[in-house]
Amino acid sequence: QAQLTESGGGLVQAGGSLRLSCAPSGRINSLNVRGWFRQAPGKQRELVARMSPGGHIEYADSVKDRFTISRNIRRNTVDLQMNRLTPEDTAVYTCSAALGQYLVWGQGTQVTVSS
Repeated sequence: QAQLTESGGGLVQAGGSLRLSCAPSGRINSLNVRGWFRQAPGKQRELVARMSPGGHIEYADSVKDRFTISRNIRRNTVDLQMNRLTPEDTAVYTCSAALGQYLVWGQGTQVTVSS
């Protein structure tokens, strides 16, 4: 079995910061984690940031220079540091991992940014 658990979401004022953590367990580890996604109410899920097993990183244009994705091998997590948050960043944030031909998704963590 493979599982992803996200944590670190919450309510923050515009301009603030949050750090999300994605913890894989079971048959997957942090090297299987492919990235962070988010889905705002009434919108489609979108890619926020992704990281290949070799460390190649890509960001959505809307979060470049504000968000940083990183892998912590020792803690076995993939984290998303989010700075200078805006109300437009309000969404459920979910991480995803690759297990063979399958994608594993976490339950998500809510991020709410107040103006």
